[in-house]
Amino acid sequence: MNTLLAFALASGYAAGLALAETVNFDDLETGAAPPGWTATQTGKGEGKWEVVADDSAPSQPNVLKQSGEANYPVCFRKGANIKDGFVEVKLKPISGKEDQAGGVIWRCQDTDNYYVARANATENNVVLYSTVQGKRSALDIVGRKGGYGVSEEVAAGRWHTLRVEYQGSRHKVFFNGKHLFEVEDATFTGGGSVGVWTKADSVTLFDDFSSGRAAGKAGNPAAKD
Repeated sequence: MNTLLAFALASGYAAGLALAETVNFDDLETGAAPPGWTATQTGKGEGKWEVVADDSAPSQPNVLKQSGEANYPVCFRKGANIKDGFVEVKLKPISGKEDQAGGVIWRCQDTDNYYVARANATENNVVLYSTVQGKRSALDIVGRKGGYGVSEEVAAGRWHTLRVEYQGSRHKVFFNGKHLFEVEDATFTGGGSVGVWTKADSVTLFDDFSSGRAAGKAGNPAAKD
């Protein structure tokens, strides 16, 4: 796996040096899920995760593509266990009659328990959820009671960058470099895996997947806290 290790500045409350790991899928065999990842789904249906070549890839030549249909297709890294840190990916919604969505997951315990932030081109919004025993619940934004994420243009057929920084019970969401909102929630407080997510019949591409620990917690992202 073509993995780039680099020291990077984490912004916001997690500001400081942290060891970041970026996976761009470029030297992997196409037509199969990436090795070292669990490619599956939450709920009914069947996700289809595979590395494919794509001329529009931010880093050439390959991307990770999801083209199956399930409640929530998920693909997360085996052995990763990060408690406080960040997760980021470039995503491109392609098509879908029901949804055109893509997201990142973190503190993932298994296929049914994790946090997810997703951008949806069908709804033009970004929302953060907890998924507990396979049931997804939208979380309140700090400073606002109720509502459903935030409205934000998510153009289909274009690449976008979605990032979440998380420390303790605070989760901070960025989209295309813009800080959108924060959530305060303690559903999952320990370490967990990181990965990517889609919904329903979304066909979505992913590239340049990055994750790392918060400042002062630098180390192998796959190591246990």
